[in-house]
Amino acid sequence: MSTSHDNPWKSLPLGKNVELISSDANGLAAFNKPAGILSHPNRSGEESRSLLNAPYVLESEFFQVVGGRRIWLLNRLDSATSGVILLTSSEVLAKTIKEQFKKKSIFKRYVALVFGKPQKPSDIWRDRLAIQKKAGQIRTSTGHIPSESGMLLLKTWTTALGPVSLIRLDPKTGRSHQLRVQCSTRHLPIVGDQTYGDFTKNRAFLKNTGNKRLFLHSEETKFTYDYAGKAYPFQAHAPLPEDFHG
Repeated sequence: MSTSHDNPWKSLPLGKNVELISSDANGLAAFNKPAGILSHPNRSGEESRSLLNAPYVLESEFFQVVGGRRIWLLNRLDSATSGVILLTSSEVLAKTIKEQFKKKSIFKRYVALVFGKPQKPSDIWRDRLAIQKKAGQIRTSTGHIPSESGMLLLKTWTTALGPVSLIRLDPKTGRSHQLRVQCSTRHLPIVGDQTYGDFTKNRAFLKNTGNKRLFLHSEETKFTYDYAGKAYPFQAHAPLPEDFHG
């Protein structure tokens, strides 16, 4: 495993406050994406707001970096979500790891700050969801697609808005907006969620703290992948932002 001082990653046109976490000799790297940064530009002019300040080929899912280099995006995070996101400079590796994402063989861990307190200190959340895509917008609700996450309560404290809890979420499935909806349906809306959250409490939280981010963070990703006939373990951890601690 390499560090952020190694090539070729330090020469990339990284987006604002995007940081390299780790990389390996096969061309795989993990970055810490801040809240508010796009995983990739969706249209011309958004490059400066994305993970890399470079054109993105949506059909092939790679950034076209100056000098002709192609950098493949392996997973996505909503712009409002911070944390671990993966890139690779190898097209072969991109296909391999994307297949692992499809097979749900990659471990992902999130941390969320929610209004309220879970009924149990740990639980398995199982739901059936429906995902609608319209005019470039995604909305998730109850439906027929099985969705599952593990939940662990880390901490609860009292605020002027009532109890607030820090919870760990390990999704077993990767549906769009899955964690945000699963929290909301259990009366544990994620702080700052502008789609599925508690809008009144969000406004009060913003007034009290000046912070309007979505408090959902991709903390850890780990897996083992096969490349050139060998197995390679890979793990990346993005430290929890300070504002999650209250």
